[in-house]
Amino acid sequence: MTKRVLVVEDEPSISETILYALRTEQFEATPCATGQEALDLLAREPFDFVVLDVGLPDMSGFDVCRSIRLHSSAPILFLTARDGEIDRIVGLELGADDYVTKPFSPRELAARVRAILRRTQTSTPTAPMPVANGNGKTFSHDDERKRILCRGLPLELSRNEYHLLLALMKHPGRVFSRDQLMDQAWQDPGAAGDRTVDAHIRSLRAKIRLSAPDIDPIETRRGIGYAFREPDAA
Repeated sequence: MTKRVLVVEDEPSISETILYALRTEQFEATPCATGQEALDLLAREPFDFVVLDVGLPDMSGFDVCRSIRLHSSAPILFLTARDGEIDRIVGLELGADDYVTKPFSPRELAARVRAILRRTQTSTPTAPMPVANGNGKTFSHDDERKRILCRGLPLELSRNEYHLLLALMKHPGRVFSRDQLMDQAWQDPGAAGDRTVDAHIRSLRAKIRLSAPDIDPIETRRGIGYAFREPDAA
């Protein structure tokens, strides 16, 4: 099935270049030039991927990403003219899956989109694999579809959130340092930092509360890191 990509870029020449590269790779690419237009389109139509410029005329791309992450786990790739470390960290903390600095190679961008989709796309459903926590089978992992369910409902997770939670779930009771979690969950651990891990843990807890407000399976070990609660510890 053809993947739908929303391209949020206000510079016409850059937008046209991206659209051409994506369409050449058989993606269905839709352009828009403002953050609000992007949010309106995403509210009306399903998209598999978002290419998002940081410097939009009406709002920051970071704010657009924040709004998207409230309702969708579609992969997001940021475009920016700025190459500062803080911008990369902010983008990753907000749930972006990749970060490309202008000027860039359109072919490389299309290849990154395809690679991220390959990691995150679903396939033939299989029975979820139970993973024990304090409430027995509250959580389960569907490896084929690359998703985690909480009380039978799939959590809407970004790629990094998915790998972060899965790493904790696979070793209940084990305390992971932030560096260890970055190695487990980030494609480029060097681009993230302690604040990034903490921000993703906060986001995971908030999403888990939507499905199970009475539990908090992620335990904070101050000064050390995080752990998934043992089966008999909740």
